[in-house]
Amino acid sequence: MLVTATPHTDQRMAEIIEKVHRGERLTLEDGVYLYESDDLLTIGQLANEVNLRKNGKKVYFIENMSLYFTNVCESYCAFCNFRKDQGEEGSYTLSGPEMVEYVEQHIHPGIREFHIVGGHNNHVPFQYYVDSLKALSERFPEVALKAYTAAEIDFFTRISGLSITEVLQELQKAGLQSLTGGGAEILSDQYREKMKVDKANVDRYLEVHRTAHNLGIRTGTTMLYGSIESHEDRIRHMIQIRDLQDETNGFMVFIPLSMQPKSKNASIMRRNSAYEDLKTIAISRLMLDNIQHIKAYFINIGTQLTQVSLSFGASDVHGTILKEKISHAAGANTPEGLTRKELIWLVKGAGRIPVERDTFYNEIEVFE
Repeated sequence: MLVTATPHTDQRMAEIIEKVHRGERLTLEDGVYLYESDDLLTIGQLANEVNLRKNGKKVYFIENMSLYFTNVCESYCAFCNFRKDQGEEGSYTLSGPEMVEYVEQHIHPGIREFHIVGGHNNHVPFQYYVDSLKALSERFPEVALKAYTAAEIDFFTRISGLSITEVLQELQKAGLQSLTGGGAEILSDQYREKMKVDKANVDRYLEVHRTAHNLGIRTGTTMLYGSIESHEDRIRHMIQIRDLQDETNGFMVFIPLSMQPKSKNASIMRRNSAYEDLKTIAISRLMLDNIQHIKAYFINIGTQLTQVSLSFGASDVHGTILKEKISHAAGANTPEGLTRKELIWLVKGAGRIPVERDTFYNEIEVFE
């Protein structure tokens, strides 16, 4: 057991430290207190203790490609700069064969996963989304398809008239193996109304993941933080995810996503601070005691802060990605992807053990 050595710890923090040492679950009040504390080092030490208990010094990554079939979207979320209207300059909708051609030009033999998300394009039928997956699975059967957010699945039910179960089963037939974690934003309907999140509400987001888990489809889940939400909103978000995990045990990873400004040239005052990013990763690790991995998403927080986060509770650094678009459309000024060698270097540089994984966290190679 690690000994948390930060001096001058107050009584409330001391009680939380004892809870963590004993493996007890933290409450809503505990989580809010941690957010309001300025004792970042103690919070980080506690998260590191929990992570080492769960994963040792192993840090996971995957060789993957991010694919975006369409950026046409019916929703106008306040934080999104990726979406386009049908016919707007820069809008596109790729067919399955067109995406296969794109992948053939960029793929290399190590790719194990396609990470597929896109706009809610109501100018094409649900069958388009099915056929998109089918084209990839037939051409690249060795690559796992992690496709669509819970919000996209909810959208598919509306344009198809099918139930969540029926939509997921049709996508499974086409090759779907896992859902992405996006679309959660902040799990508060008040937040979603204020931020014009005109897509799956809280209940629907959770129900899609519940249904997927019950069908044997494992998923990730996210939290987009750094706009109008309160610290309590963030902790309530985590607790709703934790409660569903108690029920289904279907989440593989939790991904805190740092909100990006709409311009790459935005000042640092328009971005989350490194302090806030590290605190959120650490608190996520402490609150989500039943989820194995917390991901440090270098696309949003940068490579060097990702290294530091590995001592603040993170055990996953995502993957090679190859040309990320959504966060960069929103103003991210980080790399659009990293090579396998760079990811290994990044993890080793933090004093951790890189582990190449597949979609389901099966270990492919350990780099001692």
